[in-house]
Amino acid sequence: MSNTLFRDLRFKVFQSGNPLFLYIGVNALIFVAAALLNMLFVISGQGPVIDRLVATYLALPAPFSLFPQRFYTLITSMFVHAGFFHVLFNMLWLYWMGRIFLDFLNNRQFHFVYWAGGIAGGILFLLAFNFIPFFASNTELAILLGASGAVMAIVVATATLVPDFTIRLLFFGDVKLKYLALVYIVLDLIGIASANAGGSIAHLGGALLGFLYIKSLKSGNDWSRLFKRKPKLRVVKNSQPKTAAAAQARHAERVRQEEIDAILDKILKSGYDKLSKEEKDTLFKAGKQQ
Repeated sequence: MSNTLFRDLRFKVFQSGNPLFLYIGVNALIFVAAALLNMLFVISGQGPVIDRLVATYLALPAPFSLFPQRFYTLITSMFVHAGFFHVLFNMLWLYWMGRIFLDFLNNRQFHFVYWAGGIAGGILFLLAFNFIPFFASNTELAILLGASGAVMAIVVATATLVPDFTIRLLFFGDVKLKYLALVYIVLDLIGIASANAGGSIAHLGGALLGFLYIKSLKSGNDWSRLFKRKPKLRVVKNSQPKTAAAAQARHAERVRQEEIDAILDKILKSGYDKLSKEEKDTLFKAGKQQ
C-alpha cells in the first residue's frame, strides 16, 4: 500500500503535467526534508542548523551588496518557508485559485505567472528596502522567503480574469473573486508598516504582475508565449494516402478548438458569468480532456 501511495504521489507531482501538483509537491517536499533535518540537528544539541543555513544561503537578503553573491536566492527563496502554517496556507491558496486559473488558461501561462510573480515580488522587496528610507534601518537584517509572491500573482491574475467568479467561504458565504483579491491587497498595504513588511511588499509585487499579465492578455499580448516551444522541423514521407476518416477527425478538432477559443475570448471581454450553460459545459469538458 505504501509503495502504491508513493508511486501515485510521484506520478501526480512529477509526471502528471499538472503545474499545481508540481509546485505544491516540490514546496511540500522541501519543507518536510528541511524540517526533518533541522529536527535531527536540534535533538543532537547543535541547534537549528538548517534554519540558519536557509536564512543565510537560500532566503533573499535585502542588501544590494549581497546580491552579486546571492543572486540565485531570487529563485530559491520562492521554495523555502518560515514555518508549517506559512507553507500550508500558501499551498492551500495556490490549490484553490490555481484550479480556477487552469479552468480558463493553460499550463504554460500558469508556469509563467507563478515564476514571474515570485520574481516580481523579490525585485519589489529589494527596491523597497534599498530605496525607501522607512526601511533603511532594517535593510541589513531583512530577508525574504516563501512562495507568497508567486501565489499572490496566481490569485490576482485569476481574480482579474474572472472577477465575478464566486466561491463559497466558511463564515462568509458566496464571495466574488474580485472582492477576495481586493481584501488581500488592502491587508498587504496595511502590512507594509508591520514586522512582516518584506512579505507584504512581495505579495504586492506578485499581485501587480498577475494583474498586468491578464490586462495584457486581454489586449491580445500573451507574455508567456516567450517560453512557447517551437516545433522541430521534420520531413515526413507519407507512404499511405490520407483517409477520409482522418481528415474528418482533424476538421472536427479544428472546429472544437475554434469553439473553445471563441468562449475564452468571450470570457476575457465579458466575464465568465456571461457564458451560457452550453458554453460552460463545453469549457468544462475541454478542461477535463487536457
